[in-house]
Formats: sequence, C-alpha cells, structure tokens
Amino acid sequence: MKNRHYLVFVGLLFIWSCGTEKTSETSQEPIVYKEVPEFSADSAYAYIQKQVDFGPRVPNTQGHRDTRDWLIQKLESFGLQVQTQDFQATTYDGLKWDLSNIIASYKPEASKRILLAAHWDTRRIADKDTERIDEPIDGANDGGSGVGVLLEIARIITSDQNQPDVGIDFILFDGEDDGEPEFSNIRNSNQIWWCLGSQHWSKNKHQSGYNAYYGILVDLVGAKGARFYKEGYSRQYAKNIVNKVWNFASELGYSDFFVMRDAPEIIDDHVFVNRNAGIPMINIVEFSPDYGFGHYHHTHADNMDLIDKRSLKAVGQTVLFTIYQE
Repeated sequence: MKNRHYLVFVGLLFIWSCGTEKTSETSQEPIVYKEVPEFSADSAYAYIQKQVDFGPRVPNTQGHRDTRDWLIQKLESFGLQVQTQDFQATTYDGLKWDLSNIIASYKPEASKRILLAAHWDTRRIADKDTERIDEPIDGANDGGSGVGVLLEIARIITSDQNQPDVGIDFILFDGEDDGEPEFSNIRNSNQIWWCLGSQHWSKNKHQSGYNAYYGILVDLVGAKGARFYKEGYSRQYAKNIVNKVWNFASELGYSDFFVMRDAPEIIDDHVFVNRNAGIPMINIVEFSPDYGFGHYHHTHADNMDLIDKRSLKAVGQTVLFTIYQE
C-alpha cells in the first residue's frame, strides 16, 4: 500500500536445552510490525512556520497569547479533548509570568496511555549570540520544531483509518526556555529556573492519579544536520524505551540521525516527569557528546532557515512508528 510503513523481520529463537551445554534453533518466525501511516514533514514544517509567524512566544506577550489560542484551536480541530493548566510562576529575575500547559488527549477512556511532550514557549534573550543579545529569538527549532512534530502526529492519529490502540496525551509545556543567562551570577542550587511548566505539571497533574506507560519528549528536533544521541537521564530512567526507539529508527533507515552513542545528562522537561511524576520519559534532543548544543542554540540563528524537513521526517516517523506498535 502506498505511503505506508511495514517492517517484517525473521528472528532465530534460541533456547537453553535443559541438562546440555548448547543452544539449538527451534523456529523461524517473522516479526510483523503494525501498519503505520506516513509522517508528513511538509505539514510539520508548516506548523513550525505558523508559530514563528506569531513572533517570539515569550510569556506575557501578544505573540505568546496568540500562539496559545491557535494551539488550542488546532488541537481541538483534530477532535482531541483539550484542556489548559494555567498557573503563575516567578522568573529568575523576579517577574510574575502567566503560563499555560496545554494538554490534548486521544482516547481519554483508554487505560494504557503514552505521553508525548514538547515545549511551546521561546527564549526572551539571545544570550549565546554576539549581537542583539537582549532581543527574543524566533525559536523555530527550540520550541517550534517539537510542537510541529507533535501537531502532525496528532493530525495523523485522529484522521488515519487504522488508529493506535493506546491512549495518547500530548502535553505542550510552557515556561521551559527562561533559565538565567548562561554566565549569569543569578544562581541558586535549590532552584531550577527553566522547565517551569513541567515542574508544575509533574507535581500537579491535570488528572488525579494520572499515569502513563512511558513518555517521549521532543526538543530541538528540526535542525539541518541534526544528530540525536542517547541522553543520560533518558538512559537512567527509561533505558528500555531509549533502546526501543533508537532500534526502530535504525530499522526505518534513520540511523544517520539516531546515533547509537551515549550523551551526557541534560536538565530538560523529561527530568521532572521522571523524578516527580514517576513516568519513565526519554528525550529526543540534539545534544552532542562532543560539542553540546548546536551553534544556533539561544541565538538568532534559530530561525526558519535552520529547519530541515529531513530531520523532522526522521523524528516524526520514528515516534509515530513507536506509538503504533503499542
């Protein structure tokens, strides 16, 4: 069938023969994966462009409010059950920000659930740049790309004839990108000033007793030449999920993007979902064990010129394939 993904593998089953010191081949059974629809990188790209067109999505700005309204409308148009978690948070420099986590649920009645997350806000300063340092960035990749991928997955699963068997919750976290400037003296070892939305949600879930089988966070997933390594906290809290996703990516032909190599730990939204909410969540993020974040990170180079549909395709198809196998 056109525009469908199938994978069929023949595995050799070996068993330990009781009382002997050898293994024997007993069967050859094909591993048949469920049919998966095609992820549209063009559609995901358009969703990123739409966000960037609103301007920087810095909390307490018009661009932030307009984007919030559009995201809610778009998710509702897919037929998802949408709610917001509105709260106020204090920034590292004492501002009071009105923030909104956006939660959209597919098959809310299903007991087995998968959590997919991204952040939708953008950074108010370009502290790693050499010019216009005090101006907010477009955040096409840092924020926009993860949201674009999740919106396209949401569109697909609600419109495809063959839908996933599990419930899926999409959470777009707010206030992720407002940590203090990298070389700031504003430091407090007891306070993490970024990932404000995930810190709030993980301690105040949108539904009493909510749980998920596992979660996948997508962040910085659309840049040209992006490479995704096995991030440290993901391996610590959800090693089996990391291995499953990276193996699926390899089987789908995306091993150039999903590299079989470990990377250090980074504090991102998944950390609080793991630690506070008790849900094993991995992070698909561009963070190299050799040089860290890409050259565009927290600079004005994080714009639409950076976005590559091939990176979006690799991540979107892999995540889509993963949830369809549940």
